[in-house]
Amino acid sequence: MTDIDVVVVGAGLAGLTAARELTAAGRTVRVLEARSRVAGRTAGATLSNGVPVEMGGQWIGRTQTEVLRLVTELGLETFPTYDAGESVTRYRGTVTRYRDETFGLSDRAAAEVGRLQAELETIAATVSLSSPWTAPDAAELDRRTVDEWLRANTDNDEVLAFWAAVVPALFSAETAEMSLLHFLFYIKSGGMLDVLVGVAGGAQELRVVGGTHQISERLAAALGDDVVVLDTPVWAIAHDENRVRVSYSGGTITAGQVIVAIPPTLAGRLTYQPALAAARDGLTQQIPMGSVIKVQIAYPTPFWRDTGLSGFAFDLDGAIGVTLDNSPPDGSCGVIVAFFEGAHARTAANWSAAERRAAAVDTLTELFGPRATEPIDYVELNWMEEEYTRGCYGGRLGAGVWTQYGAALSAPIGRIHWAGAETAQVWNGYMDGAVRSGHRAAAEVLARIADQD
Repeated sequence: MTDIDVVVVGAGLAGLTAARELTAAGRTVRVLEARSRVAGRTAGATLSNGVPVEMGGQWIGRTQTEVLRLVTELGLETFPTYDAGESVTRYRGTVTRYRDETFGLSDRAAAEVGRLQAELETIAATVSLSSPWTAPDAAELDRRTVDEWLRANTDNDEVLAFWAAVVPALFSAETAEMSLLHFLFYIKSGGMLDVLVGVAGGAQELRVVGGTHQISERLAAALGDDVVVLDTPVWAIAHDENRVRVSYSGGTITAGQVIVAIPPTLAGRLTYQPALAAARDGLTQQIPMGSVIKVQIAYPTPFWRDTGLSGFAFDLDGAIGVTLDNSPPDGSCGVIVAFFEGAHARTAANWSAAERRAAAVDTLTELFGPRATEPIDYVELNWMEEEYTRGCYGGRLGAGVWTQYGAALSAPIGRIHWAGAETAQVWNGYMDGAVRSGHRAAAEVLARIADQD
């Protein structure tokens, strides 16, 4: 390939957003994507009855303004996630229906959850989104895991079981697997816990007709095949004060700048010449991706609605932690989306697909009744086995990482710039955060070019 202005590594939302802005500014760009498709951590599938379902990131909250703006600009439409009726929670074999904000917990546990939430959000308010490592008591917050903090602040088993389900639902990781500082940064980034776990008024409020993967597909189509190159895994980046040289399967391309828009754990697997500073290399060694297997279970109708249920459930007992109604907007069939997350996902990955299907159906039967025993279809995607993702929903920072390495997360290194949902300050880890990171990286590159001109 000939010399160009900018190479973008990765054709997910971050990389394609950056490429769109750079080309609009008149710069020559190539987007190199390892997969045979665009869209990164968003992906579509089709049920046997022809109904499309989403196997990756799918929900959009109303405060996620950047991705919503992109949806509108690309001519896509949204519709509300079904949320009418009662939700259910299972704890120690008892299924509780509820309409309020108690999550079906006992009065004592609900009050205790509320107290802990208020304490966590009070501390989170002190965390800077641009530099979490500068927060008051940052070292202490970063030294402790979420699990340590919870157990130091409550001995209520029901409360601990609740948080042990909520945290994997947000991170696809366990409470013992991330620093408290990271948890606090993350919940502030998304508008605090009620927004993150909510449907109406929350992060799960809207869906895109036909699937969110179409956002990337339309971005790529507008850029064209001469810009977005598929089946092109990048393996090395050489950089000096004059240019970058990106080596990929099949050749090399030289450019003035490069934006690496893939998960940090994958960015760390590339070869850099000269080698990156120890802080950046150490960072990428310590941002593992979450563990999740996403499943879609389809039925002839959304039968749970007939009994006044919304399809939203928390299961504090089993391998499936959370479910939502994922039926098509016309209700032509019923679909429940469910997740094996964190430790449950790592265990379930050792089962056969048939065993995972059986476990999911058993859980839905416990939560929604005997009509759940006979699905018409089951579709799953194990994100841990995706070669060019290695997990979802995003990367997390364990104890000590923010304070020791956090400053290297998005800081450019010469002509190398970083993008991706993990680098976003607002809506970190979400599609909106990915879009915001693409804006930021494109602006950095354009400013660098302007300085050189």
